[in-house]
Parts: sequence; structure tokens; C-alpha cells
Amino acid sequence: MLYTSNILEQKKYTSNIPSHYLTIKGQLSKSQLNFSCCFPNCIFSFNKTQFISCASIFHGYSPCFPLASSYLTYPNLINCSSQSISLSSTHIKLKTRREMWGNQRYGVLFSLVFVIGFVVRCNGGITSAYRRQLAASVDMPLDADVFQPPSGPNAPQQVHITQGNQNGSAMIVSWVTPDAPGSNKVQYGKSKDDLKMFVMANITQYTYYNYTSGYIHHALLNGLEFDTLYYYAVGEGQALRTFSFRTPPQVGPDVPYTFGLIGDLGQTYDSNITLSHYESSYADTVLFVGDFSYADNYPNHDNTRWDTWGRFTERSAAYQPWIWTTGNHELDYAPEIGESMPYKPMTHRYPTPYQSSGSTEPFWYSIKRASAHIIVLASYSAYGKYTPQYVWLQAELAKVNRTVTPWLIVLVHSPWYNSYNYHYMEGETMRVQFEEWMVKYKVDVVFAGHVHAYERSHRIANIAYNITNGLCMPTANQNAPVYITIGDGGNIEGLASNMTEPQPSYSAFREASFGHAIFEIKNRTHAYYTWHRNQDSKAVAADSMWFNNRYFNPTNDS
Repeated sequence: MLYTSNILEQKKYTSNIPSHYLTIKGQLSKSQLNFSCCFPNCIFSFNKTQFISCASIFHGYSPCFPLASSYLTYPNLINCSSQSISLSSTHIKLKTRREMWGNQRYGVLFSLVFVIGFVVRCNGGITSAYRRQLAASVDMPLDADVFQPPSGPNAPQQVHITQGNQNGSAMIVSWVTPDAPGSNKVQYGKSKDDLKMFVMANITQYTYYNYTSGYIHHALLNGLEFDTLYYYAVGEGQALRTFSFRTPPQVGPDVPYTFGLIGDLGQTYDSNITLSHYESSYADTVLFVGDFSYADNYPNHDNTRWDTWGRFTERSAAYQPWIWTTGNHELDYAPEIGESMPYKPMTHRYPTPYQSSGSTEPFWYSIKRASAHIIVLASYSAYGKYTPQYVWLQAELAKVNRTVTPWLIVLVHSPWYNSYNYHYMEGETMRVQFEEWMVKYKVDVVFAGHVHAYERSHRIANIAYNITNGLCMPTANQNAPVYITIGDGGNIEGLASNMTEPQPSYSAFREASFGHAIFEIKNRTHAYYTWHRNQDSKAVAADSMWFNNRYFNPTNDS
């Protein structure tokens, strides 16, 4: 049980006072002190039986009061007994740099909260002790076996599928023929030997600098039965290739389903390990949080690396849908070489079912799959008020029916909470714009990529700040999502290993390793999540969490 004490005096101070003190006197029963303030993100707690006298000094940089030097002191803690703690002449001291503050007035708000229990804590959660050998990430050579085209004249390659409408009864099948358009027919059916149904694909092609793509085919298979195994074939003659996929169960609140999570994959040796580990799992669909091929890391955004990536991922993406999120490496915006159309390779190669959810662009959209409603956002498309993405998301969240799809999942590329010194606060403006909606609609989890490491947060929110009130720190909020960064697929840019210290209190677990994750929905109330690091050629479950659904079972789970 939480309750607020009135024994802490609140004051405003001006910078012409050299030292400032707040004096606390009071009797605490079987409780601990929790001082919450805008500068050091710390919790100070004293146990009623172990401490006769305590002295602690904590230094911290103030995000609310820039360039302030602040510290707290607890010089006297006396009269500990089995029943209570007496605080006498115990001070909180705020020391300022007068030359930085001038003569302005600053308000410092402290809240005193009593929480039953015992802990002395200043850092956040767990920073994994596992230390991966920091070797360079190297792209596999062009002659690697995973990049080799299939045999046969003009054989279809880079085959991949994604959901074709909002409810899962359609599938988009895509492939490339390298030399000529060839057949644009997709044959499909419930038996490998009886592919009586067919649809015709649209064919497109694009140029990028001095590169010309193959012939890119996209076909929509509509009216599919739920929870059914389908076989499909593309190509013709000696180059005919056959694959299969299973449609999802019909949407419903207690439908179990398992998603895989991969981000920032690239095409390195580490990428190959990540994909191999994922293939050994039992997941049904990949939620991909952006940054595909990293072709833009090559001179002139060498688009042959889009082709190799398509052949590399075919072994999974041709058999189960990958749900696409755009990242910064999909922009391919390079006006210096005459390429000023953002997302040109990605939009030609990887379609999304955006129109079925009322979106106006393929970069933000939603799907329903089993018991989940999945919203995909675009970090690098406009999201300010009145923009198409803003207007769409506002309407989409209001339409979510949690009695039918209880699990509300959001995918975005740039993380909103990130305690690594890589891409630090790049997602901040989007967080400020949308986080209040995440809390209002009780989103279960937000998955992101971009930072090439792993991190999971507690359920926290930072939505009270209004510039003047000073309430600028994340606080626990059981209506808020868990934020998970999974940008650790293995790409050429390597691991993000430099973390901010101390670990923020909102961060539950973090580790600089490559890997993938699994989100296994059990029913309307529970889901089990695991993160699997790439360790010594094995996928080791290094982090896990039982999720309690925010709609049907909104109890504390983080």
C-alpha cells in the first residue's frame, strides 16, 4: 500500500542562497523512505533494524535543472528500534552552481512516500554480467552459400510472404525473377500435388543510381481459410519452385499464438546465426522491427545487397509471414547521387497491407493475428499533430476491441526508452507525441530496434511533464507498456556496448549481445516472453517475463 506523508516541507529557493536544506523529522513505522525528485534518479531506503546511523552521498546530473550540481546527504539516522525509525536533524541538501543558475527561481518538488519493505537502491534493474567477445561484425561474402540463387533458368528468388489484409485471411506472395518477367502466376492449394487455384501477380522494377532491379512480383492470395496449411508455387518449367505457409487461426480472445522478434538483421555471419537460432524455434510469424539489408552502408547504396538479403532470408520468409517495420536503413535517401525518393528499394520489394487498416502510406498500418492487434509505426515519417500518421493512429487505437484481440502490441524502429549511449533519445519526440495514448489504451508491449543491443523496461510512463511542473522522470505505471529493444540481429555496424551509468531505474534488464526473442500468447490473460542471446553457437534464453494482459489481467507483472 502506498500513501503520502505530509511531514516533508516543500519550498522554492533562489540561487542567492549558498546552501539549501529541507529538514525532515518524523516517526516511521515498519516502513522505508522513498525520496522522489527531479535530479538523481535514486531510491534511498533504510531498514528499521539494521541501521543505527547512516551517511550516504549521491551525486547526480539534473535533467530538470541543466548544469546544476546536486547531491543529497543523510547524516543522521538515529533511534532505530524494532518498531520504528526516528529521523532527527536529517537533511536533504541541494547545492547549486550559482554562476550557472543566475538569479532565476527554480522550484524543487520532493515527495515522501512510505513503502512496506526493505531495500537500498540507486541503480535500475539488471545489467547482464555476460560479456560477449567484441569481435567485428563482418558481412558474408557474395559467394556465401546463403546468397546463392536457385537453380533453373530465370528461377524465382527472394521469395517472401506477409499478411495481406487486416484479419489474416489473405497473404501477399512476393518474388524476383532476375533476367525476364517470366510467369507472374501463383498456383496454390491445400495439397502439394493439387494446386488448382491461382492468382496473377503485378510486376514492377526500379533503378537506383547505376543499379537496375530484377522483375519484382507481388500477388495477393485472398479468401484463405483460417488455420490451414497451403502450398504455393511460383515460376515455370524447370524453374518451378514450391513453398508452403499456414494461415493464422481466426481472430479471437483466447487463441494462442507465437511471434518471433527480430530487428536490425543485416547479412553478417552473426545475422546468419540469429536467423538459424530463430528457425529452430516454434514461432509462427516474425515481427520485424526494421533495418533490413544495410545496403546503404555500401558505396552508392549498392542495391545488390538488397538481392543478397532477400535470398538470405527466403529460407524463413517464404514459409511464414514477416511483418515489416521501416527503419532508418530503409530510407535510402541519397540526393548526392541523384536518389531523392525515400524508401525506393523497400517499397518496391516489401509491400504491406496498409490500405486494409485505413492507412494512407505503407509505413504505418495494423493487422490482427489470432488474439493480437499489432500496430506498426514509422519513426521516419511525419508524426506531429495533424499529420496522416498521427490522425491514423488516433483513430486506430480507438477502434481496437480488446474483448476480441486482448493483446495490443506496437512495433516501431527507434526506441522511446534507451539506456545505451547509441541513438540516445532519438525516439524522444515520438515518445512525447504518442506515449500518453499508449497508457490511455493500455498497450501491452512496445518492441523497437535501432540500438544494436537488448533491453527490457519495467512498466513505466513519463507523461506528467508539462514544461513548468518539473515532473520529468519516468514513474511506475501499470497501465503503461513494457518497452523492449531488440535491435540485436547481428548487422555490420556491430554491437552497442556502451551503456549509460548508472542503469536507470526504469530499465529491468539489458545486455549487449546479438539474438532474437519469442512472444508466446497463451490466452487472453497471459503471455510468456523470452530473449535468446547468440552464445557459443547456441540460443540461450537470457531474459524472460510472464506478461499479464493489461485489459483482462492488469496486475503487476514487471
